[in-house]
Amino acid sequence: MSVNNTAFKPIPELTELLVQSGSSNKEHALAANAEFAKALELPLRQGVLSGDVLGGIFEPITLAQSATPEFPLDFLAPGTEKDFVAYTIPNHGYIPQRHVEGDYVMVPTYDIGASIDYLLKYARDARWDVVGRAMEVLEAQFVKKMNDDGWHTLLAAGVDRNVVVFDSDGTAGQFTKRLVSLMKTVMRRNGGGNSTSLNRGMLTDLYVSPEAMEDIRNWGLDQIDEVTRREIYVANDGSVNRVFGINLHDLDELGVDQEYQLYYTSVLNATLPGSKLETVVGLDLRKRDSFIMPIRQEVQIFEDDTLHRQKRAGFYGFAEQGFAVLDNRRVILGAL
Repeated sequence: MSVNNTAFKPIPELTELLVQSGSSNKEHALAANAEFAKALELPLRQGVLSGDVLGGIFEPITLAQSATPEFPLDFLAPGTEKDFVAYTIPNHGYIPQRHVEGDYVMVPTYDIGASIDYLLKYARDARWDVVGRAMEVLEAQFVKKMNDDGWHTLLAAGVDRNVVVFDSDGTAGQFTKRLVSLMKTVMRRNGGGNSTSLNRGMLTDLYVSPEAMEDIRNWGLDQIDEVTRREIYVANDGSVNRVFGINLHDLDELGVDQEYQLYYTSVLNATLPGSKLETVVGLDLRKRDSFIMPIRQEVQIFEDDTLHRQKRAGFYGFAEQGFAVLDNRRVILGAL
């Protein structure tokens, strides 16, 4: 998955603003803080998008302030609008909602916010080791909210299909090659269209737990040939990422008793078949025609001018966005 591990590297001008923001002169400090906040907006916006675990699933669509977040389904597949079941999330942390609206879907956008503060002395002494970490925490707050809302929408869309693929011959909790094959076939059979359709469903990406990814290293000769087996043994982490042409992604939030697994069972009240233990999420990402993220306002950062009396400097920010799965046939769930 994409994770932003790049350290914050300030330019000299930004360091000068940081030192000024720690001034004992309130007017100078607040003015410098305001400039500092604006200077942080662009790197924070870039960091928010590069640090997510949505992995390029959702397509960001920037909306004008007066634009209606309406997405016509007839552009996706003329004449099949009635087959589309869409899911949107009404607000941060809410359970995604099901939509069957004919030829269009209205995707709500909502505000998300974050804040951080630190002692003025760290600014005065240009302690980027402290301030830089504070900026990373501010960025992480936005990233976490984006990740959760996006993945909650995907899981809800998948649960609504009432299709969970599993390998009946596989041991509970074990990721098998046959499961990949079965999910690939079920996605094709239930993705709409026929053999000559240009936009029929096709499995392209699988999201699994780290434990499931490690199961690949334990595949025996009954699963793969000796040459492939040796390549898997000597491969670095993250380099074993394709089976049957399907891209594999490991996600820490998936797995037994992990965050998105618990959301699947406890919030969505979904169940796993038989003795199966984990959820696997399959997606069709060939065309960006279903997973969208309308953005009405990118991240904006402001200075908190109420903290100076406490000898602290702080920043807060807002963004307005939404998430939607316009056609839940692009999502297939599996179990292992």
